[in-house]
Amino acid sequence: MARVTIKFDVISVFPEFFHVLELSLVGKAQERGLISVQTHDLRDWAHDVHRTVDDSPFGGGAGMVMKPDVWGAAIDAVIGPYAHPALPDGEGVSLHMEENFSRSEQAPVVLAIPTPSGAPLTQTLCERLARTPGQIVIACGRYEGIDARVAEYYSALPHVQVVEYSLGDYVLNGGEIAAVALIEAVSRLVPGMVGNPESLVEESHGAAGLLEYPVFTRPLTFRGLSAPQVLTSGNHGAVTRWRKDRALERTAQRRPDMLMHLSTHTLDKKDRATLAQLGYLVGKQHNGEAESQLTRVLLRQAQPNEVHELSALAARTFPDAAPAYIAAADIQAYIQQHLQPQNFAELLADSSHNLLTVVELCDRAGAPTGKLAGYTWVVVPEGAEVAGAAEGAPVEFVTADGVRREGPLLYLEKVYLDRRWRGSGLFDELMNATLRQLRALLQKRVPVPREPYIWLGTNGSNKRAQRAYRRVGFERSGERTFYVGEQINNDLTMCRRLDMAQ
Repeated sequence: MARVTIKFDVISVFPEFFHVLELSLVGKAQERGLISVQTHDLRDWAHDVHRTVDDSPFGGGAGMVMKPDVWGAAIDAVIGPYAHPALPDGEGVSLHMEENFSRSEQAPVVLAIPTPSGAPLTQTLCERLARTPGQIVIACGRYEGIDARVAEYYSALPHVQVVEYSLGDYVLNGGEIAAVALIEAVSRLVPGMVGNPESLVEESHGAAGLLEYPVFTRPLTFRGLSAPQVLTSGNHGAVTRWRKDRALERTAQRRPDMLMHLSTHTLDKKDRATLAQLGYLVGKQHNGEAESQLTRVLLRQAQPNEVHELSALAARTFPDAAPAYIAAADIQAYIQQHLQPQNFAELLADSSHNLLTVVELCDRAGAPTGKLAGYTWVVVPEGAEVAGAAEGAPVEFVTADGVRREGPLLYLEKVYLDRRWRGSGLFDELMNATLRQLRALLQKRVPVPREPYIWLGTNGSNKRAQRAYRRVGFERSGERTFYVGEQINNDLTMCRRLDMAQ
């Protein structure tokens, strides 16, 4: 028989509640000797004929409080030689939070107390408890809880670690259900408990730090719903990718707080692309090193009260797009003439002909901060077939594959991102958000214009920008001349269909 890894001792006024632990994997683990679970009736240590374990609270109030002397006698008997009679000098503060748990890996006894006021029972905490080289005593309180001096006393003993924990933001009648949850969660991490150790990595809250992907089995079709085809394709690489993407999506939807604790060093390029689609980015610090945490962003239309933030963003990003031969004085003159707060105020005042889409940064809790990281500006003419021609854009053009195009034209005047977010996947998502908002804007027009095209101009030497535009569907369509101050720029023009049906 295997050597017992962890000994659980549960103290409760309802010891019979724990017969459930004789079932399933926990019961089998006990039979195999991997773990030991013993229950104890708290009333066995009561001092009176009525076996009283509670009394009215000091200071008054509703409910009853469980007596410290009864609990002290019970815990002393269960932990045996570690029940020291006196408090060491200078100690006496219970360690409540998970981050203060490190001492438990040296302490041979953990006293776990379920309480609504405890720290959340997390997978990380369970993993640390599973490494406890000895005994876990669970004190199941009832009524208004256990006298606070019990936790204070035992936390001061050098061989006992007190952990006060909670299952969630709700109140149960007692700690028994929370005790069962702790035993299940910790014991399944004991080596040999779970048949396939890989399942501990992929499961929700496991080593990957994500919620688990959706799972499917036979039959292939259930009440008109089919299992995803990729799972039966035999392409193991595609299956792995699909599962990772679904885990990221599910975590973003249900537990965004978990995403904020992911180490970005574990994310590959495809992970980052998926997260960018979900509004979570890995930026760059000023020294070029990757951030260790994700940043959440919102993509939305600009608001009139943001003109100063927009102007500041434009002023710091416009110079990056200017070729090296453009004089600094000409760049500053352009900014002063075209990118001031009043310029943006005029654009936003005419929202039927101008669409400004912005990227707003959020804090770690997901709350908007008002700080902008990028923007696009699209000029939307009122149904003119030759809109934009005055800017040098062709109404009719031939693409690289020889296909002739024509239709109403919209002008993508500006696309800028702060340096920190270039290469993060945000460009694609900002462009996709812009296209969605354009479609929604044009759908409101009566009659709805026939299939429009969007065109832009980009410096002919900026190969990186051209690659980025091609990635989101733009094709080269011609050339134009663009002035910054007295300097002439030879730009390429690029164009793509809006695809109103999307």
